[in-house]
Amino acid sequence: MSEKRPREHSNFFSTKFIRFLGGKNLLFTLIILLLLACVIYMFGKVSFIFTPLQVLFEVVILPGVLAVIGYYLLRPLLGILEKWRIPRIWGILILYIGVVGVITLLVVLVYPFLRDQFTNLAQEFPVYFMALTQNIVEYLNNSRVNEYLANTDFNYEKVVMNFTTDIIETVKDTAANLAQGVATGITGFLSTLTGIILSLVTVPFILFYLLKDGEKLPKFVMKICPPRMRPGLHDVLHDMDKQISSYIQGQILVSMCIGAMVTIGFLIIGMKYALLLGFLAMITSVVPYLGPVIAITPAAIIALVNSPFMLVKLAIVWTIVQLIEGKFISPQIMGKSLSIHPISIIFVLLTAGSLFGVPGVILGIPGYAILKVLVTHLFKLFKQRYNRYEDEVVQKYDV
Repeated sequence: MSEKRPREHSNFFSTKFIRFLGGKNLLFTLIILLLLACVIYMFGKVSFIFTPLQVLFEVVILPGVLAVIGYYLLRPLLGILEKWRIPRIWGILILYIGVVGVITLLVVLVYPFLRDQFTNLAQEFPVYFMALTQNIVEYLNNSRVNEYLANTDFNYEKVVMNFTTDIIETVKDTAANLAQGVATGITGFLSTLTGIILSLVTVPFILFYLLKDGEKLPKFVMKICPPRMRPGLHDVLHDMDKQISSYIQGQILVSMCIGAMVTIGFLIIGMKYALLLGFLAMITSVVPYLGPVIAITPAAIIALVNSPFMLVKLAIVWTIVQLIEGKFISPQIMGKSLSIHPISIIFVLLTAGSLFGVPGVILGIPGYAILKVLVTHLFKLFKQRYNRYEDEVVQKYDV
């Protein structure tokens, strides 16, 4: 008597098309996405609950970021002092005294000269801008463009002068509105100023405890996690620390080198306001790609008004500075620690600037680097979980 085979029951997930799409994993993915959408919707409805956290974040973000920057700048020096067998507390006090001394020296020696140059440039810049527009008009009058536009109704001289007048009037109106807003809203202005001052005052205290106990924070975080997660968590924290440290230390050193080279180059070619323009180049170089464009604009206007030959010398200096920075300084200081494509950096800067303004432009790159570390490790865990034969596949198709 032959045995009866059990009847195979076909279900929805056993069809070829559904199996091609992922089978039950497809259902689980859709359920997760649906639950995530519900969570986001509920958070949107009860967003008022998170208002205290938002206020706390807005209060803490400025001193926290400044303290973290100071921590990564002073941590290598603190490590050197500890190698000299100086206790950590005394090393922190020595660093504080050194930082206060450097700031005092800069304020006494450099600040008055920068202030005078900035005041003179602010007074003379409208004159430079008007002279630039007049030079453009004179060039158009003496060029072939004037012949082509002679029989048309287009008056480029009037357009240029109206454009210049509109810019000057806009600047004046903005300054007047700002002064009026400060005068009418003096209470809000004072409260904002007080908050900024309090934030700056708290920076040394936060920085002190970061330097004192910052090395213990990763160990504390690992202790509160399950033992199985600790090796992966250690790698994530280590990579985050490396990314932030490399970016902050490297970008500031590169900016200082750019500022020094620009100042020296402008002094050699006889550019006016060389020290102020070099300082502006140093500050704006903290932001990749966009910073140099902002720094070169006022220098180009001043050079073009002085003489076309000065503009040529400015272009030569700026090209040499960018070549030295791109070929020698940045590779030696920063290396390839971030491993971020230039196009990605541009997109991050534009997106972060549109969402968060100037803080987004400054913090966009390190934030993206941290997010990249998290996504990379999560993707690595995902491959280890769902691809048991990853090594065999890599060896098979390795070229």
